[in-house]
Amino acid sequence: MQRLLRGDLIGAEDDAARSAALFKALGDACGGLWSVYPLATVAEIRAEYERAARLKRAALDTAESFGLTTEVPDLLSGLGRTALLMGDMAQARAYHQAAREKAVEVGFRAGEINAVLGLGLGARREGLLEEAEEHLREVLDWHRLVGLDGANALILAELGFVAELRGDARGALALHEEGYATARTTGDPRAVALALEGLAGAAALSGRCTRAALLLGAADALRASTGAPLPAAERGDVDRVEAAVRAELGDGAFRAARARGEGLGAQAAVEEAGAVSTTPVPSGRRPGFPGRRPDRHRPDDRRPDRGMPAT
Repeated sequence: MQRLLRGDLIGAEDDAARSAALFKALGDACGGLWSVYPLATVAEIRAEYERAARLKRAALDTAESFGLTTEVPDLLSGLGRTALLMGDMAQARAYHQAAREKAVEVGFRAGEINAVLGLGLGARREGLLEEAEEHLREVLDWHRLVGLDGANALILAELGFVAELRGDARGALALHEEGYATARTTGDPRAVALALEGLAGAAALSGRCTRAALLLGAADALRASTGAPLPAAERGDVDRVEAAVRAELGDGAFRAARARGEGLGAQAAVEEAGAVSTTPVPSGRRPGFPGRRPDRHRPDDRRPDRGMPAT
């Protein structure tokens, strides 16, 4: 999982595959469930959604057969995330609602929050911004309550996009600034790339389109460095921002600014764009959670963002 958190997709997949093979050789079906999340996550990052769904459905069958009451809601949420990526909003909502109900039944608050996050992700993609914000702020507050500050990189990005879609440039910038600072503590390049894309959206909304193109270029380069460019199913926000910026600047100027951003690196691009005045780690944040054992009442190291692969 630490490889996945650092954006090492090949290493994460190799380790998880070896783990799955060892558990299978031992006849330990329950132990084999530990390999499902990294394998399915890498599959989703590569847009292999059917494979991810197959892995999760098989794992769900195993969890249900052994009565693993905390694994069941998390796997239902996982299937909901895959449905989101496949564009099936109704199925995604059904899976996440079922996950929330199962989690509440057994008092599994972390699983409930995971499901609420999925409902928030889906609501935003359906254009239901008020519902999305309500769900996302519940997740944000709970993560802060239990000290999972790094997990809020995704939540802050989502809330920033909600503000952008409402036309609230100042609110979007504030959320994405905090999201960028938080993402930098995680060691996950995809989380940083998502924050850069959010900052680009806020810049574009404020009319700073050259800066937005610069930030988009830096985000593209960062994603490419992990061997996982953003797949089509996750490009909605980037495509929206890029279209607005390209329309304002013209194709040539857009390409030039984006190319410059690709060569700068994340922090240099942020500084040149003036996207944030400073980038300290937010108060109370701490990088990573190495060595912490999984706890049934809180998200654990198997699920670095408890959501979609950093969109």
